[in-house]
Amino acid sequence: MRRAFGFLLIFIALLSKNENILGQQMPLHSQFLMNEYLINPAIAGYDGYSKVNLYAREQWAGLPQSPKTYTASFQTRILGYSYIIKKKSIRKKLNNLSKMSRIGLGGLVYDDKSGTIARTGFQFTYAYHIPFNVSQLSFGISAGAYQFKLDKSAITLYDQDDPYYLSYDHASFVPDANFGVYYLAETYNLGFSLYNLFQSAMKLDKNGKNDYQALRNYYISGGYKLDLKNQFLLYGYILLKATNKFNSMQADASVTGFYQYTYWVGLSYRTINTLIIRAGFKLDNFYFGYAFDYNFNSIRKHTYGSHEITAAVKFGQSARRYRWINHDLY
Repeated sequence: MRRAFGFLLIFIALLSKNENILGQQMPLHSQFLMNEYLINPAIAGYDGYSKVNLYAREQWAGLPQSPKTYTASFQTRILGYSYIIKKKSIRKKLNNLSKMSRIGLGGLVYDDKSGTIARTGFQFTYAYHIPFNVSQLSFGISAGAYQFKLDKSAITLYDQDDPYYLSYDHASFVPDANFGVYYLAETYNLGFSLYNLFQSAMKLDKNGKNDYQALRNYYISGGYKLDLKNQFLLYGYILLKATNKFNSMQADASVTGFYQYTYWVGLSYRTINTLIIRAGFKLDNFYFGYAFDYNFNSIRKHTYGSHEITAAVKFGQSARRYRWINHDLY
C-alpha cells in the first residue's frame, strides 16, 4: 500500500506541472471525505449507518455571479435480522449476514450555479455489499437527471435579435447514470467510479443544432489510516479525476489528523494550484465541517477564497454489526 501511494504522489506532482489542466463539469466539493457518496455510488450504505449530509459552497467569494453549489444527500443500509441477538460472537455474525443486509440505498439533490448557468439535479442509487471476514467489496449504480438552465435576467445582449439567443430553449432536461466499485478493509480503502456513463447530450436550440454533450468523468480514490496511539490518528487520501478526453485531469491529495475520532484538522492540495484547509468536530451523532480553498493563481487578487460548510447526522449501531471497521471517521 505504501508503495502504491508513493506512485500516486509522483503522478500528482506531474499533474501539478501540467499547464493544460482544466476544470470539470461536475459540482466541486472540498469536503467529499465527509461523504464519499458524492463521488462513488458504491458508498451508499457501506457501513450500516443511515446518513443525511448537507453542503453549501461558495467558490471565489467576492466575484459577481461566482459559482455556488448546494447539495443534500441521504444513504442507508437495508439491514436484515440482527444475529447478535442469537450469537455472542461478532465474527460469527459476519458469516451469517442475510442477503437483504447487503443492500444499500441512496439519493441526492443538488443545485449548482455559475454565472448565468444553473444545473439542478438528482440521483437515486442501488448498492450491493459483499462482506468478507475483515473487509467488504461494494458495487453501486445510480440513475438521475439534471436541468440545465440559462438565467435570462442575468444576460445583457448586444444584439436584441440574436438568432441563437431567440432559438435557445433556456432549459433542458438531461438524464444519465453513474457506476462505482469500492473496497474497504480495516486500514485502507480503494474506489473507482464513472459519472455521466451514457454521456447524454442536450440540444441548446430548438433546431437541434449546437448540441452539448456531458463528458464522462472518472474517479480513482485511495485512503489509508495510520493509528498513532494516544487517541490520535492520521488519514491520507488521494483522489484522481479525469474526463474521457483526458485533457482535464486533476488530483487531490490530503492528510487529516483526528483526535478521539471527535475533532479533525486537514490539509489538501488540488492540482490547480489550490490549497485547502479543513476542520470539523463531532457532537453525539452530528458532524460539522468547514473548508477554505486558497487559490495561488492570479484569480486570488479578486476573491476572498472559496468557502464550504458541511453538516451531517448519522443513525444506527454499525459498530456492533461491523466491528472490524474500527470506528468510521465521519
